[in-house]
Amino acid sequence: MTFCAKFLTGAVLFGSTCVTAAMLTVAPASAEALLLVEADSGKVLHAENANYPWYPASLTKLMTLYVTLQAIKEQRLAPDGLITVSTRAATQAPAKMGFKAGTQVTVDNALKMLMVRSANDMAVTLAEGVSGSVEAFADDMNATAKRLGMVQSSYVNPNGLPADNQISSARDLGILARALIHDFPQYEFYWHLPGIKFGNRVTRNYNKLLERYPGADGMKTGYICASGFNLVATATRNGKQLIAVVLGAPSSAVRAAKAAQLLERGFNGGGLSWLTPSLGTVDALTPIAAAPPNLRDELCGDHRKRPHSEDEEDGDEVVASNGGDAESPSVMLSALRAPAGKPFSLTGLSQNIGEPIEVYAGPAKKPSRAALIAAAKGDTPKAVAVQPLQITTGSIGAKGTAKVAAAGNGAWTSLTPTSLANVPPPSMAAVLAETPVTVPLPRARPQIKPPKP
Repeated sequence: MTFCAKFLTGAVLFGSTCVTAAMLTVAPASAEALLLVEADSGKVLHAENANYPWYPASLTKLMTLYVTLQAIKEQRLAPDGLITVSTRAATQAPAKMGFKAGTQVTVDNALKMLMVRSANDMAVTLAEGVSGSVEAFADDMNATAKRLGMVQSSYVNPNGLPADNQISSARDLGILARALIHDFPQYEFYWHLPGIKFGNRVTRNYNKLLERYPGADGMKTGYICASGFNLVATATRNGKQLIAVVLGAPSSAVRAAKAAQLLERGFNGGGLSWLTPSLGTVDALTPIAAAPPNLRDELCGDHRKRPHSEDEEDGDEVVASNGGDAESPSVMLSALRAPAGKPFSLTGLSQNIGEPIEVYAGPAKKPSRAALIAAAKGDTPKAVAVQPLQITTGSIGAKGTAKVAAAGNGAWTSLTPTSLANVPPPSMAAVLAETPVTVPLPRARPQIKPPKP
């Protein structure tokens, strides 16, 4: 184990230093963290409390996505491969799909449910499918975080449900977002799906910027009482892609508005940027050893008329603590805009991001987009079921031949004499699948009658 959080309650790893809760006394000036980064260069355009630890909530699922895509790249599983919902997965707290234990889903469908529905049961199902257990997957998440330079991140579960040692920061989440964009551009559709449809149930993407902010193209929302409303949002204009991170907002509407304000600053505030001191790159931000702020009392305390649940969907529907409607898109940006930008409202803005994507349990009905991409890039696991040849025999013709037809061109799995006799190598199978061929059969031996006595 590389993370001291595995051994010490309340302990967090910063760089190579293990810091316990008793040592963490620094707190951010405000319960909010903001970050704006250029996706290509990693240049920081704006940062407030971006280097303070934070509870990531369902932004954790960006790391779950990354580790799963890495497993596909390494051919340890396939997008259309089946994984099974365990009892542990089925008993996760909402938001979830609600499948019974034993239900099978494809990796591709599980990822779509993970990223749109923010399904906690699918996060555990993926974790167990990739690494065998939640604990082993958490180790893989932590190892990946360390490799990417996410020195403030510690993971104990794949979904972001409340846990003292489930910690990240705006800095680290900016690094993770850049890594997803850079390492898996072919799978970018996972972080800007318009919604999913399971049977008659439709879930729209919780990232409202996708429909209401020009150029928005990703990534993920998150919410638990302790963290507030979090968002990693990406947008592209004129070939320039930006990443905005908002942590600790009081409502989903406010987090969307603040992300839009950050993006506007990046796209339209460049006129006087030469006067602003350089903030360097996101990985160069100095981590601060501090306790993550806990917003539970502020967001979910007894003073609230309707307390938040630890469910992102339910949380998005409640009235925000400032008296505004958490789902209202009418937050004005005039007070939040960059000096060089123009005030505007998210009200009325709409982008056609397409219809919800069908998801379902069970085997793939047809090759998924992710499966086709994986096959094109050679990311498909080599273990494929073998289909033997079917040999059709009939009456022997004048030339003593019989038809041989190929039933499939499955992968070659054995070089034993028996296998060689029954199943041809892939190249031969491919030829036989296209054109039936004939092979000679031995002629019947003539019967010799004994001479008459």
